[in-house]
Amino acid sequence: MPTAPISSSTAPKPRAKAASKRTTKKPAAAKRTSARGTTQSKATHARAARTRTLHQSESAAKQAQAATRETAEVLGDYAERVVLIPVGAALIARERVVDSVSETLSTYSSPTKTQAQLRRFERRGATARSRLEREVRKARVRAERQLRQRRRTIENTVSELEERRDALAKSSTDLANRVPELASQIQERILSLV
Repeated sequence: MPTAPISSSTAPKPRAKAASKRTTKKPAAAKRTSARGTTQSKATHARAARTRTLHQSESAAKQAQAATRETAEVLGDYAERVVLIPVGAALIARERVVDSVSETLSTYSSPTKTQAQLRRFERRGATARSRLEREVRKARVRAERQLRQRRRTIENTVSELEERRDALAKSSTDLANRVPELASQIQERILSLV
């Protein structure tokens, strides 16, 4: 059965073998190199740390400047709005007044336009007057109708009461006229029973 070559991390590589041969020949030189390498790596690390710190401080300074700039811009925007809002409101009010005055001037700029406007006012007044008169007439007719209905109701009630009174008066006079006759009839019965 064929076996595949197994590469192991523990197996020495060709360069590693060469390096190990060199180190065996010159042990003192290798120690100097490794000591020099350690010193160099410490210096490299220290330089990298200084560079990182420098970059971090520069980044923090830039962020602080950006935050200050943004705060100043926001405050500037608010200050600008505080000034622009009343100015804009005043300009809009002025435009409305100018439009109103110019419209009035254009309406009354000539005698014919003035007369036309006066006729328009007169028509509008006449329309309002006739509408008011109609409403007053309707209200008067409505009130008169209600009064007639109430008067009829009262008159009917009064006539019914008068009829009842007359009927009572008639029945009471009839009863009063019959009392002596009834009294004599009752006496006759009593006598016939005794």
